[in-house]
Amino acid sequence: MSDTTTERPVRVLLADDQPLVRAALRMVITDLPDLVVVGEAADGAQAVRLVEETGADVVVMDLRMPGTDGIEATRLITGGPTGARVVVLTTFDDDDHVYGALHAGASGFLVKDMALDDILAAIRVVASGDALIAPSVTRRLIKEFTDRPRAVPAAPGRRTDGITDREREVLTLVGRGLSNTEVAAELHISVATAKTYVTRLLAKLGARDRVQLVIIAYEAGLVFAG
Repeated sequence: MSDTTTERPVRVLLADDQPLVRAALRMVITDLPDLVVVGEAADGAQAVRLVEETGADVVVMDLRMPGTDGIEATRLITGGPTGARVVVLTTFDDDDHVYGALHAGASGFLVKDMALDDILAAIRVVASGDALIAPSVTRRLIKEFTDRPRAVPAAPGRRTDGITDREREVLTLVGRGLSNTEVAAELHISVATAKTYVTRLLAKLGARDRVQLVIIAYEAGLVFAG
């Protein structure tokens, strides 16, 4: 018996106020059997509405758009009933709001100068239930927020006292933006073992996905700029 759920293409919604960006992504996705563009939005409010109308699985979201911005749209989408996941796609100059986007529920954060193949791969990763942040964005995110005075201490639920030393090592590497394969190489363990550690961290720390682990690593002081 075939599993029809694996045969349905991932439904992608493109939300960006630049028509050329949407056109470029639509053009490459059109030729792919596993991805399909189900709608385009020029602002956040339209993106929220189209998610419900199209049943999109993944939204590729710009941050700075007129009216409802990408952060608020992300919060509304991930907090809604559709189950759609959000990949933020921005420029280097737009990452002032990275932290807000991740807290709003984004499952990925990419930059527009990445290769299209890498962006498409990230859409697939997020659609599968995982999360992904471009390493360059992780470094800028960490620098921005370690340079900024912390207004409030990390929430007690984010404390890492209950994890093992090895899990703390893994969390630190994830916080630096390393993939499971890179974590495995760094710690001289198998990829399967690295994945197991990440799964344990998600459960112990009550994190939704890998993106939240990056936030926790920063808030716990495990990752610093430089």
